[in-house]
Amino acid sequence: MESYHEDWTDSQRALYDECYRAGADWADDPDTPSEDVQHVINMAEADDDTLADAEIDFPPLIDAVTQATGELFTTVPASHDDPAFKGFVDGVRDSTSDEVFGL
Repeated sequence: MESYHEDWTDSQRALYDECYRAGADWADDPDTPSEDVQHVINMAEADDDTLADAEIDFPPLIDAVTQATGELFTTVPASHDDPAFKGFVDGVRDSTSDEVFGL
């Protein structure tokens, strides 16, 4: 489910959408390890205080942002205010069935 921040620009919403789709596709890929999916779900469920403004270098997330923007990234802010991070983790969480990870 799309979950935009109301103050995001159209380009931030588009980045969210692209990363959301990439996260959902990645989670649905049968070759994606379940431990990696669980790791992303844990990040999705964490609050920003727990994430502590860290920078994430998780390869599937970096690939999603790079593909969505056409720019090379090495890290992404671990914040639910960041449209790339939020889009990717929302896409993973929403595409994973509740009974698989007890969501």
